[in-house]
Amino acid sequence: MWVKYQAEGPDRVKVAKTGEKVKYFGEKGMEGQGRERYNGKKVKYSAASYGAFEPRGSRQMDMQACPLGSLPAGINVCRMDAAPGNGELREGGRRKMKKAQVIVDQHFLVGDVDKRIFGSFIEHLGRAVYEGIYQPGSKFADEEGLRRDVLELVRQLQVPVVRYPGGNFVSGYHWEDGVGPKNQRPARVDPAWQVIETNEFGLNEFASWARKAQAEVMMAVNLGTRGPEDAKNILEYCNFREGTYYSDLRRKHGYEEPHNIKLWCMGNEMDGPWQMGHKTAEEYGRAAQETGRLMKMMDSSIETVACGSSNLEMPTFGSWEETVLEICYDQVDYLSLHQYYGNREDDTPDFLASSVGMDRFISSVVSICDCVKAKQRKKKQINLSFDEWNVWYHSNEADEKLPKWVKAPHQLEDIYNFEDALLVGSMLITLLRHADRVKIACLAQLVNVIAPIMTSDTGAWRQTIFYPFLYTSRYGRGTVLNTVVKAPVYESRTYGEASYLDAVLVWNQEQEELTMFAVNKDLEEDMEVSCDLRQFADYRIVEHQVLTHTDLKAVNTEENPDEVTVRPGSGARLEEGKLTAVLGKHSWQMIRMARNAR
Repeated sequence: MWVKYQAEGPDRVKVAKTGEKVKYFGEKGMEGQGRERYNGKKVKYSAASYGAFEPRGSRQMDMQACPLGSLPAGINVCRMDAAPGNGELREGGRRKMKKAQVIVDQHFLVGDVDKRIFGSFIEHLGRAVYEGIYQPGSKFADEEGLRRDVLELVRQLQVPVVRYPGGNFVSGYHWEDGVGPKNQRPARVDPAWQVIETNEFGLNEFASWARKAQAEVMMAVNLGTRGPEDAKNILEYCNFREGTYYSDLRRKHGYEEPHNIKLWCMGNEMDGPWQMGHKTAEEYGRAAQETGRLMKMMDSSIETVACGSSNLEMPTFGSWEETVLEICYDQVDYLSLHQYYGNREDDTPDFLASSVGMDRFISSVVSICDCVKAKQRKKKQINLSFDEWNVWYHSNEADEKLPKWVKAPHQLEDIYNFEDALLVGSMLITLLRHADRVKIACLAQLVNVIAPIMTSDTGAWRQTIFYPFLYTSRYGRGTVLNTVVKAPVYESRTYGEASYLDAVLVWNQEQEELTMFAVNKDLEEDMEVSCDLRQFADYRIVEHQVLTHTDLKAVNTEENPDEVTVRPGSGARLEEGKLTAVLGKHSWQMIRMARNAR
């Protein structure tokens, strides 16, 4: 926001907005403490060597009360840092900061965003299902035992698709155990997570939950301990209306209408030796080939996802993808990627550079898919499903101490901090920058288990990573502009050269909106960013949101759920087709523009 200051003499300036006064010193400089408040906190500033500043008589100046500002040379109009705490203005009156340029052209496009890129994941693991999305007897539960407070938060995220029921869990899962009368469902051991699964919640309950969450189901089938026959049966149960054994069984279970699930994962992480029914690339390729062929014989409208490597560090990475696709290329539509990142070494610059690793991972898998396409002279293009991605490391030590063979323990309950939210914001930017090939992505997971949403018996709250996902999901839909970022770089320990700035612009032509998402990864300096948007001459800034905190390790808790949250930003300007903004150090930012906005 802008507040006007009126000079009233050689030793004071009246704040026109509030009537309060600030003192300044001398004709070539200004120092002291401003009493203007920003977000309810007192603002301090310090200016030195301003030179041309001469606040005498009735001359006015504009002071921008924003957390990110500068004091450029000039006589009448200036911008001043108004961040809570001590600001510092350097030589020539300018705040020290890096500079970056973002270049876009409305005719150079990456591709349209498939809304499924904002998907998520629910696995029978820890408290994701039980005490997460399902808790009969809770004061928050509806008539089906589904938690209304969680559903509301999920709907806020606008998650379009949710993967289910696993994950490692699915490789030993018998879906029949989770349908029919609940008092007849068997409890089973789950070797994957060494817990007891009660099967009180299953396929039909999840389909009901997904409808209430306004999401589609991305169903995974067991290709670990089972195979094509099981996949055929569950597809018949879900998608056939009536007149067959499994469709009539579903109707008998109280679900007259088919679930019409259109997206199917053929197994999970079958390259991993930890996986039940682990297979070689050749073995899995044949299983996926026959499963996909049989399922599409049953329902030609479905899409299938084949397992890629469990992560980039797998020794078989590359050769696994190539071998699998050479066998089952015609039967699959997507190839999966999984990757998690952590900051075990407490090296934040290296941790924030993980988006570089994610970018390279995606590019590598795209190259392999296209290599197989060329070798086999195919017309069909295989796109990517990045159906497990997130930060995951906080809970590792605690999980080792958990008892085994219990029901719904507190497994994988990472408590996310502010720096985790920065990386999640950068990873979302990375996914958007590959929107031409990444068509599905699932933040793993959704509730309690490495999740943006946490629950207790007394409520639900948003973790730090909730916010970049929320705003990117809401406003990152449309067409991704080819976004060229020219910014300073640094050398990271793991990934080599990394840009201090991650950024992307998404153009929603239907809504006539243009949105920039950006992360300044610099821990010490603000960054002045400019972007030529003269092709969007009629656009104006309508919303600016900022996620930042003085403490990189700050977290949200049930007692203090808003410690880390977005706040309205200011200081971004779109004038004569040029966007300029100062991005505060270690901050995530969204600047949304709309045509003919007032």
